[in-house]
Amino acid sequence: MNQPRTVLITGASDGIGRSAATLLADSRPDTRLILVGRNPDKTRDIADRLGTEHFTADFADLGQVRTLAEDVLSTTDRIDVLANNAGGIFSGPEITGDDFEKTWQVNVVAPWLLTNLLRRPLRESRANVVSTSSIAAFLFARFRADDPGTRENFTDSRAYGTAKLGDAMMTAELAKRFPELGPVAFHPGVIASNFAQESPSAMRSFYRLLDRTGLAGPDGGGRRLAHFIEGTPGVHFERGRFYLRPGLPAPLATRQASAVFRDLDEQLGLSWD
Repeated sequence: MNQPRTVLITGASDGIGRSAATLLADSRPDTRLILVGRNPDKTRDIADRLGTEHFTADFADLGQVRTLAEDVLSTTDRIDVLANNAGGIFSGPEITGDDFEKTWQVNVVAPWLLTNLLRRPLRESRANVVSTSSIAAFLFARFRADDPGTRENFTDSRAYGTAKLGDAMMTAELAKRFPELGPVAFHPGVIASNFAQESPSAMRSFYRLLDRTGLAGPDGGGRRLAHFIEGTPGVHFERGRFYLRPGLPAPLATRQASAVFRDLDEQLGLSWD
């Protein structure tokens, strides 16, 4: 008898994470969902509605990421999918207590750390590792190997675009290092949600306009996230690729990924054995 799949979704208290969790709970009621959000009340609300497990963690604090991993590992030795969906646009540059620029930390450093801390059940389960990236990686990224976190010449859109490129680079690096995993990154579409609320930029105004006019909402992005969560590598997506939408991969410059994540491993003291 097949064991029910275990799916861990970060950024699940709002937006496309909440939408994807709802879709999966409805369509795959035998799936064990573990939801992670920053806001305790919102996270508890969606978990109670769906009857799922939940944890809270603020990815701007890597200590909370480490505690999250310990809590997850205390409840399960199986993870079939890790959806690294938490992220956001923030004003700055703001240096966290972990000495990373906040946009880079929340979108890239924290997911990389969480993936490392959960590596054993992920590799044993031959898991999909799904990263919510963005077309902003094409439009706004200005990656510099000597300043991956965009501390210099900071704008919130440049930092966000570079971080979303970082998510695609992370996907490529995981595919290179671990052939047993199914890493994939995707653009969720132009979604009106709360993720840009801490940004003062024109992007925040744009998302507010979408929200007011009803031109976009999280359900479309939730369906895309659910597609890759449920997908099979080699059938529904190619390992290590970035997708503009299901079935449409697009090239992103990820050739510097190995150097970036070797440096990050050293900074965080990570081993992948």
